[in-house]
Amino acid sequence: MLTTIANELIKFPLKKRQPDVNKTLTTAAVLVILHGEDNNPHVVLTQRALHLKSHPGEVAFPGGMWDQGDTNLLQTALREANEEIGLNPNSVKPLATLPAASPKRREISVTPFVAIGLHDLELTADASETAAIFNVPLKIFLDIDQYQYFEIKTEMGTGDGVIRFPYLTYNNHKIWGFTLKVITDLLNATLNAGIELKYPSHITADNNN
Repeated sequence: MLTTIANELIKFPLKKRQPDVNKTLTTAAVLVILHGEDNNPHVVLTQRALHLKSHPGEVAFPGGMWDQGDTNLLQTALREANEEIGLNPNSVKPLATLPAASPKRREISVTPFVAIGLHDLELTADASETAAIFNVPLKIFLDIDQYQYFEIKTEMGTGDGVIRFPYLTYNNHKIWGFTLKVITDLLNATLNAGIELKYPSHITADNNN
């Protein structure tokens, strides 16, 4: 499986992009680290520290905001991964640049880079940013029965409502939002996984009785 994914990533050439000069404060990059046995690869995910102002306690990829000292967004992702989980940049091989996207609840542009672990990864969480590091088998995401939906209340122009998001749970970690979409889009593009999720739908309060 991992070999197939790596071969299919040719669809997403590695590009060491730089942020728009007018949007450096709203540009971020993350690292999608795949590693393990070829027939049972895993992806490295983190749980954000509970004291953070932005998305505390949520599951995410290692990564973060662009810094003026970064030469490109790939360096941003590698630097942040080193700071957050102690990743040695030489322990992974970056292969692909996925399309940039914006998490639904933040007006930032996030570029994911896919990297393959070259050997056993020695990772240590920085408690100031990361509450936990965990590895999730990609097979979990291929099991359609794993997915459920939950709702977040929101204020809409026409009144109160909710936004519905897909998610799955692995070892008590709730994986959803931008993180889940990047993984499922990657699996659909490289393995023809056929994972079809509703992402997301808006429901007015009147229709949610």
